[in-house]
Amino acid sequence: MKNKKVYVTAFCGVAVAMNIVLGILTSALGIPLYLDTLGTVLSAAILGPLPGVIVGALSNIITGLIYSVSDIPFCLVNMAVGLIVGLVAKKFGFGLIPAVLTGLALSFICPAIGTPIGIFVYGGLNGSFSDVLVMSLVKGGKTIFQASFLRNVASNLIDKVGTCIIGFLLIKSMPLRFLENFK
Repeated sequence: MKNKKVYVTAFCGVAVAMNIVLGILTSALGIPLYLDTLGTVLSAAILGPLPGVIVGALSNIITGLIYSVSDIPFCLVNMAVGLIVGLVAKKFGFGLIPAVLTGLALSFICPAIGTPIGIFVYGGLNGSFSDVLVMSLVKGGKTIFQASFLRNVASNLIDKVGTCIIGFLLIKSMPLRFLENFK
């Protein structure tokens, strides 16, 4: 049992580092997949909802302390990813179909949580080219919430579905001997 705790702790540490590094890399490269929740998805799908929530929270808290404390409230989004992926994986497994459906659900759930935070912290804009879309929608009669939410759903459809599929493929490629360390 002691070995399991070591494996779980080490895996969660690697998952947190993965979230931070992939978030920085994809942001720097301008890739439409953020992948800053891939470690959360992996830990939640393999270990369960609670480790997924912890990995999600720690990832955003550490990143926020390194870069900008105003980003820390977004840990609620990453925690929701861990909770939802963990519950889905526990109930249905994390095969391709559950991964895609979970990614689709997260594409709406994450913006529902993150958009009010983004409006409170940043006024609904994120400093990217997509702010043009948000401002166009606002000028067209949408509220800042509606405009920001629509933009966030569009980007999350690519990101969350892609992240869940990549997570599924990574888990599928892991040796059973490795995965047995977490049972």
